[in-house]
Amino acid sequence: MNQRELISKVEALQNALVAYATGGSADATEYRALRQELLAEPGIAKLLPDFVATCRDLGQFWGLIKNKFGHYQERRDYLWGEFRPLLDLLERQAPQPGLDDVSEALSTFGADSVRTVWEKALERRSTDPEGAITVARTLLETVCKHILDEAEVEYADDADLPRLYKLTATSLNLAPDQHSEQVFKQILGGCSAVVEGLGAVRNRLSDSHGKGKKAAKPSARHAQLAVNLAGAMATFLVESHEVRRGAA
Repeated sequence: MNQRELISKVEALQNALVAYATGGSADATEYRALRQELLAEPGIAKLLPDFVATCRDLGQFWGLIKNKFGHYQERRDYLWGEFRPLLDLLERQAPQPGLDDVSEALSTFGADSVRTVWEKALERRSTDPEGAITVARTLLETVCKHILDEAEVEYADDADLPRLYKLTATSLNLAPDQHSEQVFKQILGGCSAVVEGLGAVRNRLSDSHGKGKKAAKPSARHAQLAVNLAGAMATFLVESHEVRRGAA
């Protein structure tokens, strides 16, 4: 079940319970089906309100809610508040404009490991910011290594991301010093800076190194930035590689 489907089902469950708790009607069969689907979904069950797990049908839910609150607005506020953390999380994880294009470009690359790394980064960006930042760098490293392998360009086993990117960019004619036009030199130089920045933020904020007591802790927005930048750069490299391979 994708994120949009999950959001739709959680909202349907919430709306049904709000209606039932405030004098409206709800489909008992639909409630049971939604409850079972969401409780069976990995990572979702523990974020659902506790009463979803304990109330197996609408009758049990009514017994809980009528004794807990006497007024409709109190019931609405309570139910909205109980579902809000899960819905906020799912909405942050939902695909955003541009990310589907990245996934499509990586899937056409023909390297299953690249696709796997990208999906891990998407999954982690809200729930595990430190892990997502680590995976964002791994994504670029994986793309660079696949391109270099196909181009039969040798690289050291312990080569870091900036070195891998420099070799890849040179192989694809994307290094700034391979162009004379200032605008291209500036754009390609910016790409190199992005890669350098991803390496730096990974070392500073990710979970790849031990940390002291005052270490900076990344938030979801830091992970979002790292994953989006890594996805954009990976897509640029994959598409450039495809163009050169098609022209060969």
